[in-house]
Amino acid sequence: MAENKGVVPPPHDLNAKWDACLDLTLRRFVYSSFAGAFGGLLFFRSPVTRWASIAFGAGLGIGSAYTDCNSLFQGSTAKFTSPKITEAQPSQIGGGAESAVRSLANHS
Repeated sequence: MAENKGVVPPPHDLNAKWDACLDLTLRRFVYSSFAGAFGGLLFFRSPVTRWASIAFGAGLGIGSAYTDCNSLFQGSTAKFTSPKITEAQPSQIGGGAESAVRSLANHS
């Protein structure tokens, strides 16, 4: 009869989710900033463009961490469905060159 009321089940443990999210955000920010710095040193000569590549890398890291943290807190990301494709009848397509010839013949 000894129940442990202080233990929160893993899906509802917000402290663990926040810890994982902050760890993920910090890692991705740092790693992508380093990747941006390396790319800036490799491809650009101007200090302004090098700083811009670092900022771009940091933004990519924060954006990807935000996406993963959002799915961590809300369950899963939005599910995109493929558009439904229906087959068009030949009269709906327009007929191509044949309809153009007919329309020219009718206007003459």
